[in-house]
Amino acid sequence: MEKGNFVDYIRVFCKSGKGGRGASHFLRNKLTARGGPDGGDGGRGAHVILRGNAQLWTLLHLRYHKNILAEDGQGGSKSNMTGRDGKDIIIEVPLGTVAIDEETEQIEAEVLEDGQEVIWMPGGRGGLGNANFATPTNQAPDHAQPGEPGEEGWKLLELKILADVGMVGFPNAGKSTLLSVLSAAKPKIADYAFTTLVPQLGMVAYRDNKSFALADLPGIIEGAAEGRGLGHRFLRHIERNSVLLFVIPSDSPDLAKELQILSHELEEYNPELLDKKALIAVSKSDLLDAELQEAIRETLPTNIPHVFISAATQTGLQELKDQLWKLLTE
Repeated sequence: MEKGNFVDYIRVFCKSGKGGRGASHFLRNKLTARGGPDGGDGGRGAHVILRGNAQLWTLLHLRYHKNILAEDGQGGSKSNMTGRDGKDIIIEVPLGTVAIDEETEQIEAEVLEDGQEVIWMPGGRGGLGNANFATPTNQAPDHAQPGEPGEEGWKLLELKILADVGMVGFPNAGKSTLLSVLSAAKPKIADYAFTTLVPQLGMVAYRDNKSFALADLPGIIEGAAEGRGLGHRFLRHIERNSVLLFVIPSDSPDLAKELQILSHELEEYNPELLDKKALIAVSKSDLLDAELQEAIRETLPTNIPHVFISAATQTGLQELKDQLWKLLTE
């Protein structure tokens, strides 16, 4: 998904370094006419390393680096001198990045902590020089090992937003407005569907100088699990959230059905998403009187807590934060 400066999916060709060849050499100088083997080992090929960086929130900086080619190790030389190792390539990535092999579709690495380093593609080992093969019965071996090849292939980097709470709802449910009121984030807000095209992240201040991260995720539509709308590009960001906040507007024609569709799309994409802790926020509740609130309350599921809120009048927001904090710390 690419929009403006937000990039959460990159395809790159990576190649780690080949190990240097071991040397086949014998000691020869003016004092030694027929010395023993002194061939040094080859250097290790360079690794391709992923490093977590909490200051990054997008893969934008990798957009124009489609080929990542690491340095080969140098060959060994005489006098048992080992070749220089290849210089490792370190790729800085935002927290929540997943590295995947395109051919096998296997997850090869996950970066979740600041400063965490993962050797994504190890460089080849350097070959042994002929000095390593001397024995009492073969004191002058001329054999030395070649370096091991590195790894190469097309790889995928996917970013799954790391947030404590992820807001889930249909387009135009009021999620962006809620995020702007609860945090200092400034998402685009307008009275039409799909105003939010990329995830927005904000820090919500809580009591006693505590805080938690809240993500405004692009709206789900029916069929999202099959790729409709923003499809999988949106749904994968929910996997990292500890708590799901279902935001359903009070002016929805059928709140229960809307919640059912949202739950169904999450289940179709990944059934484990429904095992997460959840809270229902009925937004735009300033449009409701007490009688209408009670009527809506009777249609909501009893196994998920709910709260009536209004971002416009800031009604129920403290209760919302209390409920979310309780779920996060249980």
